[in-house]
Amino acid sequence: MRAVPSGVHGAGTRAWLAAAAVAACVAAPLTAAAAPVPGTTARPASASVPVSVPASASVQAPVPASVQAPVPASVQAPVPASVPASGPDQAAAAACGSTNVALGRPATASSTEGPFGAASAVDGDPGTRWASEFSDPQWIRVDLGSVQDLCRVDLSWEAAYGKGFRIEASDDGSAWRTLTTVTNGTGGNQSLEVTGSGRYVRLTGTARGTGYGYSLWELRVFTGDGGTTPGDPIPGGGDLGPNVQVFGPDTPTAQVQAAVDAVYDQQEADQFGDGRHQFLFEPGTYPVHVNSGFHTSISGLGTRPDDVNITGGVWADAEWFEGNATQNFWRSVENLAVTPSGGDMRWAVSQAAPMRRVHVKGNLMLHSSRYGWASGGYIADSVVDGQVRAWTQQQWYTRDSTLTGGWAGTLWNMVFSGTENAPPTSFPEPAVTTLDTTGVIREKPYLYLDGDDYAVFVPAHRDGTRGATWDGGTTSGTSIPLDQFYVARPGDPAERINQALDQGLHLLLTPGVYETTGTIEVDRADTVVLGLGYATIVPTAGQTAMRVGDVDGVRVAGVLFDAGAAESPSMLTVGTAGSTADHADDPISLHDVFVRVGGAHAGRVDQAIVVNADDTIVDHIWSWRGDHGDGVGWDVNTARNGLVVTGDDVDGYGLFVEHYQEYNTLWTGERGRTIFYQNELPYDPPNQAAWNHDGIRGWAAYKVADGVTQHEAWGLGSYCVFTSDASITSDNGFEVPVTPGVRMHSLLTVSLGGVGTYEHVINGVGPRAAGTETIPAKVVSYP
Repeated sequence: MRAVPSGVHGAGTRAWLAAAAVAACVAAPLTAAAAPVPGTTARPASASVPVSVPASASVQAPVPASVQAPVPASVQAPVPASVPASGPDQAAAAACGSTNVALGRPATASSTEGPFGAASAVDGDPGTRWASEFSDPQWIRVDLGSVQDLCRVDLSWEAAYGKGFRIEASDDGSAWRTLTTVTNGTGGNQSLEVTGSGRYVRLTGTARGTGYGYSLWELRVFTGDGGTTPGDPIPGGGDLGPNVQVFGPDTPTAQVQAAVDAVYDQQEADQFGDGRHQFLFEPGTYPVHVNSGFHTSISGLGTRPDDVNITGGVWADAEWFEGNATQNFWRSVENLAVTPSGGDMRWAVSQAAPMRRVHVKGNLMLHSSRYGWASGGYIADSVVDGQVRAWTQQQWYTRDSTLTGGWAGTLWNMVFSGTENAPPTSFPEPAVTTLDTTGVIREKPYLYLDGDDYAVFVPAHRDGTRGATWDGGTTSGTSIPLDQFYVARPGDPAERINQALDQGLHLLLTPGVYETTGTIEVDRADTVVLGLGYATIVPTAGQTAMRVGDVDGVRVAGVLFDAGAAESPSMLTVGTAGSTADHADDPISLHDVFVRVGGAHAGRVDQAIVVNADDTIVDHIWSWRGDHGDGVGWDVNTARNGLVVTGDDVDGYGLFVEHYQEYNTLWTGERGRTIFYQNELPYDPPNQAAWNHDGIRGWAAYKVADGVTQHEAWGLGSYCVFTSDASITSDNGFEVPVTPGVRMHSLLTVSLGGVGTYEHVINGVGPRAAGTETIPAKVVSYP
């Protein structure tokens, strides 16, 4: 094993290592997606669906309300009860019913100021109003009595108006769907056309337009009983789009090689570009060498990995970055076998680069050909016949696999669970942590060929797992034909995707960048959301990008969320805050879900991934506030938390959470379990004063809330490199309640080149991490 040299060299120095320790990495130029290579095949042979331009969800600004301070209702001029519809589509407005179905219905609110209760906003009296407390967020909702088709919501604001708010609907008052989002409201009278249905309609205010609260004279709701008719059903299935290339065993080898080379030439160094690519190999043998660049997925279409054999090799190296693999992100290989022509498969990667369901018929090299640093990584449900050689890898998590030839090379944090022939636990030296089994887990869904047709296989959830699901047998689960999926294309608006989901279809996101102005709402039990080729969702209206209801068995897999310039509450929210619904028999699961805040462009989010639902499986995430690229800076790509868990009995396997400005991970639910955690603290606090709270220096990387009584975690590492002020100190890398039911194992903190300090590892325990030698501070167990 190569010794770690003194100085800065870790994952935390990704923005430094290419040239000099003080120069930030220059982002790769943005490029358009590559055109498909002529001659590649696509299955099934259905007509391509033209890419549509997303419909705008922007709201026409009404006449501004008075900017004077609000005065009592008794002296305020009332707003006329009749509010005309506005907007360019007068025909659509005319088709909406004219009856205010909210009139006199039961209404509730998050808060009330004085005598101005929620019922006053639905009483039909233009001189009475609802008013909230002076804080964000606030909401008012009305119960329509039954599920109804909704087409318009009219608002009559008092002077204390909402600048930012959402109109939401729910069938049960628990799982909410966003109908429209407003980020630049100016008060007065607003008429908002909406599409959707629900029994409950809620206005949720996210940004007040004044220093007061929210205040509504009237909230009116209109339905489609005035002549609107539902649209035609959205069909399932279809073409996978121009960024999916499918190869069969009869495709000429030269043609396959040319296709994969053309994409790699574009994607090798295009870290933040718009290119998204998926290679699919039908069962057969392929004597080609497949290099993997950014935003590229390589997958087999067999029922078992050995149905597809790449006999040249699958390769991820770091020549584009002079052998340094600490920025080899966003690429994957799944469901195939590799028989490397030279005996070695190289997968020199860092975060968001999973290897799943792969049979390596040779050795597996996790370092670059130049032995530069790497900051990976993740393997699951795989078999390696030869030896795995990690050498310059800083950390790695291997789950439910077989390493026939063993493992060589340990640097800071190597973790194994349910892995046959893994090295035994030897933490702190060498830093290996091994668990015999994993626990409750479900493997990621994957696309495959069921005869001549595409289908998605959904593995069943298991407990006490060990080894690959397919090694010596078949993977248990269910198959869903592609015609039961809405096959989405970039340009599809959230409203159409939600219509398809409401109709009962699953969701397949073909490769590309999806800019949306609405929240994608997944409210049906056992819905599968599967992204191909790093399909990327960008919320552009300050909304949550995707919300999963508190229902059984939803799977979200293979999706990259890229925060937009307007701050979103979250990128992905799972379940409803405060819910106690039991999903133990059919857990919700997340697989290869990635978040990016800055890097490609300026982005903002409050809490990136929020898990409220009990019994959720979080199977490999990378939640990343950008430390290099475009749109990064302490006051630019703002983001408070990377992962927040409020649900009980949530299991986390392979959690990578980096650079957030407060607690990177905040866990308030009971009986949480984490196996492997990798973190870097934010690089860019301007000084210590800007990064303190409650008399504590800094924010812990992983915080278990004080009231939690049961929690357990294994193999946790946190690294710091404070580029603006090397004197900044974090008092603790980890903070947990001191109680017998909270147990932590194999923890370490690292000061990268002495650029910053950890005073202790956990709760005032453990040595100081400081100095240019970059020696980890370790705690074997706590308490």
